[in-house]
Amino acid sequence: MSDLIDDPAPGQNAPEFSVSEISGAVKRMIEGEFDHVRIRGEVGRVSRPASGHLYLDLKDDRAVLAGVIWKGVANRLRTRPEEGMEVVATGKLTTFPGQSRYQMVIEDIAPAGIGALMAMLEKRKKALAAEGLFDQDRKQKLPYLPEVIGVVTSPSGAVIRDILHRLRDRFPRKVLIWPVPVQGEKCAPAVTAAIEGFNALTVGGAMPRPDLLIVARGGGSIEDLWGFNEEAVARAAAASQIPLISAVGHETDTTLIDFAADVRAPTPTAAAELAVPVRSELLGWLASMDERRVRSLSTNLQQRRQRLRDLARALPNPAALVAMQAQRLDVLAGRPPRALTTHTQARRAQLVEKSAGLRPRLLAQGVETRQDRLARVANGFRQAATAQVERLRTRLDGLERLRQTLGYTATLERGYAVVRDSGGVLISDAVTAGKAPGLDIQFQDGHVQVGSAAVATKPVKKKKPIKPEDQGSLF
Repeated sequence: MSDLIDDPAPGQNAPEFSVSEISGAVKRMIEGEFDHVRIRGEVGRVSRPASGHLYLDLKDDRAVLAGVIWKGVANRLRTRPEEGMEVVATGKLTTFPGQSRYQMVIEDIAPAGIGALMAMLEKRKKALAAEGLFDQDRKQKLPYLPEVIGVVTSPSGAVIRDILHRLRDRFPRKVLIWPVPVQGEKCAPAVTAAIEGFNALTVGGAMPRPDLLIVARGGGSIEDLWGFNEEAVARAAAASQIPLISAVGHETDTTLIDFAADVRAPTPTAAAELAVPVRSELLGWLASMDERRVRSLSTNLQQRRQRLRDLARALPNPAALVAMQAQRLDVLAGRPPRALTTHTQARRAQLVEKSAGLRPRLLAQGVETRQDRLARVANGFRQAATAQVERLRTRLDGLERLRQTLGYTATLERGYAVVRDSGGVLISDAVTAGKAPGLDIQFQDGHVQVGSAAVATKPVKKKKPIKPEDQGSLF
């Protein structure tokens, strides 16, 4: 009987796990052992989906570790990870059961030393330069004497005091201060907002728009000045419509805003010197220019006066020229009275000669002759006009008799009538008359309306023939 029962195979009594159970056990083990780690490596692939989370790879020459930065942490990062950057990431290891892989949940990330920062800075500088943000043709010329100067800096540091003091010594101007933190996480967003805010002011508004901007900060380490190396700050400086002076750090410090600005000043004090001229020197220069103007005017007048004297020597004596013309004027002045007397005498003789034939009796005879002639002409015209009127009246009477004979009015006198509809259209048959809404019947002595209320209209008056005695005379 023992041969009929199989012995259980070795190991078949080991516990069985589901996939989820074994994944959970691995997850708890890894998170328990590596709940807080710092890993140094090079940033590989970086992905920024619409969810706001940040996915990246940390790698060295032999391995790759997947990493994730949740949205809330990513918004608070001081340094945005970029591909190729060497960083130190702080966080914990966990697993992702959906893909059977482990990954690092990063809570903070920072460049691995100054070398990594400089490499990232150089890469960012080349990218912005390739876009043309640092080209010289984009640079604006600084105004010679700005009315209002906008300063973007910390309100509590020594930088703003140095700038104000230097402006007061050289040429006092109106200054608008936009307070910003000059280091830390909030530096870059605040400086960007300040530059864009000054540019958004309208000319002539309640708040005056600056003619010049100064972005200033004292010296410090590369980490302290890193806010001015952010891409947003460089783009805001390059896009500024107001000329901008960059005065960040000491003379040896260089940031991206220095390349994007219109002018770089080695120090904040130097920025104030570039912003305005020295008032005393300007007044001295104006005084010297005024002195040169007066001296030049005096010299020019002396030269013109001497030139006038030289030219006057070549001119003839004015008295001689005037004397000759005066004598000629005296000769010509005596001619008009004599000519007037001679002309008057000649005209008087002509008048006497012409008036000899103008006796009253001769004039009366001429008038009587012309009156007789005019009477004969008028009598002939009157006779011709009367004969013409008689001929035209006879012809008109004949045409009137012909009109009355041919017209339908004579027919109406014989008992006939004319039928029209209410619109005045002539009706010649009974069918049309039956369809018409109303009829107008014209008799010899008037009209009758049929169809509504028959109303007799005013009789048509016959025109009287024109009698000869009614014809007026033309004379």
